[in-house]
Amino acid sequence: MDLQIILLLIAALLVVISLIQPVAIRLSLSPSVLLAVVGVAMGLLSALVMHSHASDAFDSVAQVIVNLPINSNAFIFIFLPLLLFQSALTIEVREILEDAAPILLLAVVAVLVATVVIGMALRPIAGVSIVACLMLGSIVATTDPVAVIGIFRDVGAPSRLSRLVEGESLLNDAAAITLFTLLLDILVKHHAAQAGLASLSFIRNFAGGIAVGYLGARIIVSMLARLHDLRLAQITMTLALPYLVFIAGQQYLGVSGVVAAVTSGLTISAIGQPRIAPSDWRLLQDLWEQLAYWASSLIFILAALMVPRLLVDVGWHDLLALAVLVAAAMAARAIVLFGLLPALSALGLSQAVNNRYKTVILWGALRGAVTLALALAVTETDALSHDVKRFVAVLATGFVLFTLLVNGTTLRVLIRLLGLDRLSALDSSLRYQVLALSRGRVAEAVKTAGANYKFSEELVANVAASYAHTPPTAVLNAAILQPIEVGERYRTLLGLVAIANRERELILRHFEERTVSSKLVERLLADVGRLLDRARAGQAEYMRAAQRQVGFSRRFRAAHFLHRRFGIDAPLVDALADRFESLLVNGIVLDELGPFIDDKLATLVGERVAERLHETVRQRQEMTHTALEALRVQYPDYAGLLERRLLDKIALRRQEQEYRALFDGGVIGPELYGVLRRDVQSARAAVDERPRLDLGLEARALIAQVPMFANLTQAQLDRVARLLRPRFALPAETLIRRGERGDAMYFISSGAVEVDVLGHKVKLGRGDFFGEMALLSGQPRQADVAALSYCQLLVLDDDDLEYLLRSEPRIKERIDSVAGARWEENRQARKVSAD
Repeated sequence: MDLQIILLLIAALLVVISLIQPVAIRLSLSPSVLLAVVGVAMGLLSALVMHSHASDAFDSVAQVIVNLPINSNAFIFIFLPLLLFQSALTIEVREILEDAAPILLLAVVAVLVATVVIGMALRPIAGVSIVACLMLGSIVATTDPVAVIGIFRDVGAPSRLSRLVEGESLLNDAAAITLFTLLLDILVKHHAAQAGLASLSFIRNFAGGIAVGYLGARIIVSMLARLHDLRLAQITMTLALPYLVFIAGQQYLGVSGVVAAVTSGLTISAIGQPRIAPSDWRLLQDLWEQLAYWASSLIFILAALMVPRLLVDVGWHDLLALAVLVAAAMAARAIVLFGLLPALSALGLSQAVNNRYKTVILWGALRGAVTLALALAVTETDALSHDVKRFVAVLATGFVLFTLLVNGTTLRVLIRLLGLDRLSALDSSLRYQVLALSRGRVAEAVKTAGANYKFSEELVANVAASYAHTPPTAVLNAAILQPIEVGERYRTLLGLVAIANRERELILRHFEERTVSSKLVERLLADVGRLLDRARAGQAEYMRAAQRQVGFSRRFRAAHFLHRRFGIDAPLVDALADRFESLLVNGIVLDELGPFIDDKLATLVGERVAERLHETVRQRQEMTHTALEALRVQYPDYAGLLERRLLDKIALRRQEQEYRALFDGGVIGPELYGVLRRDVQSARAAVDERPRLDLGLEARALIAQVPMFANLTQAQLDRVARLLRPRFALPAETLIRRGERGDAMYFISSGAVEVDVLGHKVKLGRGDFFGEMALLSGQPRQADVAALSYCQLLVLDDDDLEYLLRSEPRIKERIDSVAGARWEENRQARKVSAD
């Protein structure tokens, strides 16, 4: 077939796709519905032209359309990975996790239920095997969210409804295609269908696809960080990813390529953004949206062109089977939505889903190009009988047309009848406040612009007046909706969510300006994500998340464990430096939240709530400042290095912007601009290298800070250094517990600890020691000891203490003297406690 004709057809289809958009808007229809109608019409018209003898002028074009040189593999391997990846990439993973249980139920369980119900319903009238009927059930279980989500956005449907449908469709295709592949293999190889083996194979394919997709995405994410500032290379990497995991999983590893593509997209969405500059991330999202638009539109219209080929010799029996199929599919979906979904809520696994939402999800399960592509794959499988091919092709195609032409054209009406296109009473009241606030600011902006442009005062006043107050229509709508006073708790939650979102924006802005590294921004965004999640649960939960943010993470505690137990310091050095830097950046971001509350939130949430939000931010600032100061006191020089590094980064960013402004203004040429940019990049490479933190745990240096060892000779210092081992302690870390067996004593090189003897508390600092009494007496510990700050300690084990006391009389004398005094203090404390 002539390549030029094929390319001409593709180009013409792209023109048709573009022209359909404004027509769909004018007719208030989904573009997918119109694409299907136009595609089927073009296919029928081409068939008529081919079989007519009126003219040969269009025979070559008609022949290309009728005998379209695209098979099911083209749909599955060219278009499907791209569409699956883009759908996953645009999903906010944290929001999906909130509804993970109902989404998994709709995506996986619903596919299995639909397959079984449809297969059993068709078996008595189909004239083919039960496996073929089940395979048809898996084919029509795939849903197409494009048309439905478009309608939701047009009518302003609730965000949770859109989230449920998007999440379902994402995993629905993966589950359905995995099941279809399994059933097709049973039919082709004539295996006896064994439920146990089939279930194991399904689980293996699904889990294997998750593993391949996640691993592939992690590898690509690690590469993205190395391609900083190379946006085209980063985008190219993401373009390669879905095809790599899809084909590798499907063809070579024997797992679900569909699941792999979906998992890779979700992984990039969850962890990829911190590795890419925000402006580059927006470009990546825009490019993928464009690619998905082309792919989804082309796959829809190309699949529709094949409909006449699939619908051959349709009779009354086929219409009866189609009616049974439609009824069975609706019944299966209703069983899941109205039978199984409420059970999740009853078990506390999910928030309740409104019955109106369920009705829309039931009616809005449109089928599309993926269903047609799978049906086409069946017709191309030589090992299957003609009856099975025709059975699948006719019913799958008829079902797709029914959902698009019946469900798709009436879904908008159903949403309006159920009232899902209207705001809630709370949101209506909030909308009125937003309108009042924004219009007042717009009116002020109009006055300022009019004065600057020297327009007539009367004109400016008239235009400003039209924006100064909420228009009568909005007032009327607000009255009809009967808005209620937004409660203080609701406004507080709204403010906390807004603050968390603003915090995320500020962190990304710092990342854009290169003042925060990609490694650090990933952790900061994860912390903000937890704040956002807990903000919706109330102020108390928000503050718990804030306390966790300044606390010691699992990674930090694991690094500290390695240091304490095995003397491995490298992970602790890295974790401590990360903590230093994250606290520094958090402090800066929190300082920037105050003006945001005053400028953007105060009028919206009210003065009392605004003051409460300010107090919340002040508490977080105090927690962050306290944690940062503890580090500053211990490592003042390192704090100075980090602050200087941050200022250098700000200076370099400003320098880069100045050069860019001069270049854009034509003041400097491209040659000079290139040299100046390279100078900045070279300087930035040096600044980006974070200075290494010295824990200061070299034994000799610590010994020199303990006055007891000040007058030892070099030989004595050598002996003592071999006996003592350094230890780094965290604030509030328990070093000794009352009642446990003593196995070591401690010398404080820096920092402070608190000794608690039956409620009698004593603070010890640099040069002091503790823990010796249990070793000297052989009795259990008599006190609890906890670190008050970061501490550098020297640990002397039980066996080594005996040697030290024998070899160093002056040290023995000092330890014995202090121990005697403490015995007396403990005796007095026990006496007071007994009294």
